[in-house]
Amino acid sequence: MLTILFRILLVLAALPLLLIVAYRWIDPPATPLMAIRWVEGAAIDRRPVALAAIAPALPRAVIASEDNRFCTHHGIDFEAVQDALDEQEETGRLRGASTITMQVARNLFLWPGGGFVRKAIEAPLALAIDAFWPKRRIMEVYLNIAEWGDGIFGAEAAARRHFRKAARDLTRTEAARLAAVLPNPRRWNAGAPTGYIQRRTATIDARTNQLGPANLGCIRQPE
Repeated sequence: MLTILFRILLVLAALPLLLIVAYRWIDPPATPLMAIRWVEGAAIDRRPVALAAIAPALPRAVIASEDNRFCTHHGIDFEAVQDALDEQEETGRLRGASTITMQVARNLFLWPGGGFVRKAIEAPLALAIDAFWPKRRIMEVYLNIAEWGDGIFGAEAAARRHFRKAARDLTRTEAARLAAVLPNPRRWNAGAPTGYIQRRTATIDARTNQLGPANLGCIRQPE
């Protein structure tokens, strides 16, 4: 019985690693969140495209908004984690320190929501993804599986649904607006922004101006 249990646990541990290696070249067919939204009754709209087919303004806006040290950390931003812990000591509230890579790990393999157990699984998955994938691939997968509304997954579907254009044609403001709604894409609509989202869009756009080669070099198109 213990041998069978050990083999089951070994398979469960090995499967994500095998998928991580495969997803380096193969587009993930679906994610747990897509399955959840489908069960809830949403029509899934997802149109995977290469990073080169997405306006450069979008990955820049996402880095400015979500993870400005994306190019320099190795899946986990330990500096951001420490900052969050220091802030918790001062305010009593713990803010998130999730990187883009950690969000990719969560979206690909785990369930939505918080909790220590999920974080404990998410962290090693993020480290493995960063070890096996180049940064451009991490960003490419992220922008193709991120949720941007009920049943709307990926930059191409989001651009067409919210702005009636292809992702490659997004303007800088539209890209910043898509980044602005990422924390809660079912509450906020990039195509019909509230005053708060408009202000957040302006903040993200300003942060994008502050990004330098160290922040963006890893996602540039190879020459």
